[in-house]
Amino acid sequence: MEEAVASAKAAFKSWSKTSILTRQQTMFRYQSLIKENMKRLAASITEEQGKTSVDAEGDVFRGLQVVEHACSVTSLQLGESLSSIAQNMDIHSYRIPLGVCAGVAPFNFPAMIPLWMFPLALVCGNTFVLKPSERDPGASMILMELLKETGVPDGVVNVIHGQHEAVTFICEHPDIKAISFVGSDQAGKYIYERGSKNGKRVQSNMGAKNHGVIMPDANKEHTLNQLVGAAFGAAGQRCMALSTAVFVGEAKEWLSDLVEKAKSLKVNAGHMPDADLGPVISPQAKRRICDLVQSGVDEGAKLLLDGRDIIVPGYEKGNFVGPTVLSDVKPHMKCYSEEIFGPVLITMCVDTMEDALDVINSNPYGNGTAIFTTNGATARKFTHDIDVGQVGVNVPIPVPLPMFSFTGSRGSFLGDSNFYGKSGLNFYTQVKTVTQLWRDQDVSEGRAATTMPVMK
Repeated sequence: MEEAVASAKAAFKSWSKTSILTRQQTMFRYQSLIKENMKRLAASITEEQGKTSVDAEGDVFRGLQVVEHACSVTSLQLGESLSSIAQNMDIHSYRIPLGVCAGVAPFNFPAMIPLWMFPLALVCGNTFVLKPSERDPGASMILMELLKETGVPDGVVNVIHGQHEAVTFICEHPDIKAISFVGSDQAGKYIYERGSKNGKRVQSNMGAKNHGVIMPDANKEHTLNQLVGAAFGAAGQRCMALSTAVFVGEAKEWLSDLVEKAKSLKVNAGHMPDADLGPVISPQAKRRICDLVQSGVDEGAKLLLDGRDIIVPGYEKGNFVGPTVLSDVKPHMKCYSEEIFGPVLITMCVDTMEDALDVINSNPYGNGTAIFTTNGATARKFTHDIDVGQVGVNVPIPVPLPMFSFTGSRGSFLGDSNFYGKSGLNFYTQVKTVTQLWRDQDVSEGRAATTMPVMK
């Protein structure tokens, strides 16, 4: 691990001095190589992580969008200037790289999350140390292979492997200036606190409990399809999964139709063409998901659909959990207070949108939320009154495109600058401001001096 940081530090001396156009051209080449290798990357993700082939391609594609955004660095990194702020005095500022940066990536998006990190860091002139998840590092290694094909010098990006020891190493190494993290609350808080204590910038995306509010005037068919896809896609292993549905008023009558749609989803190995969702990441994850479902039942919730005992022929020992729906869930229940991170949709029923707002705003997380309605005034009030960083209107997973930033808030994020977009570029750079004075009387006449110079 020490060698990786030393390599990144040595490479920074030359990489930071390459022209911004050179770094931009590198990203254009990288973009092209990722497109050409989309299916190869997706196959690696499906094999190691378990998500369906289609979902794995989406994983790569959403990361590719950030690479494409990084190609705009020549306009994104423009500085500012003001002439004649005082007599003969001008000021200009510009962004410079930090040095060696690091990223700790989660298991659930083995391509997308690393691509949120190192491409932006590189175009800004930094070098990078990446620690992919120990559960599925294959996609990251393919991405490194493709990066080398672009001509990026050795040492500009380095990969280290491991678990707790590797994370602590990143938090404490004095040559690492900034850390990007996506993952669980426990790890995210540890990295933020330990990294910040050691003087590093940290951006830490953590857990979530994302709510979808269903108004009675919503388009029923569209809304139910969106709910099912957002709750159970990727086996619920998304930090933006819509894991809680809040039915307002008469919309509660749609619960039985929701369950029928969830029943129709096909659970299978991710590489099978008919699979709607694959396995969860590990036996431990499956056990935790099942325990949280049982805790809901024990505390009084109703189990409308139970996917805990599903058996997939040919994969009897697989980590499969089928779509599961709990109703009559209350805020004090463990299945609500903890992030389940599996294909489980918990549902609540309230009388008014104000009640729904109270439920969501009382929850400590602020990653994402959505409202389903055909009423513009209702949508406007919801978006203004909700205390969540990313809001969808008839969009269940409102992950912004990379010209904007990923703006989870409250208990879902620690740090000052969010991922990608302008915030991401600001995170990987610092501002240098130059104030200069050139007096009019010092303007040279342009004549050669032939006299002996003397000190005055």
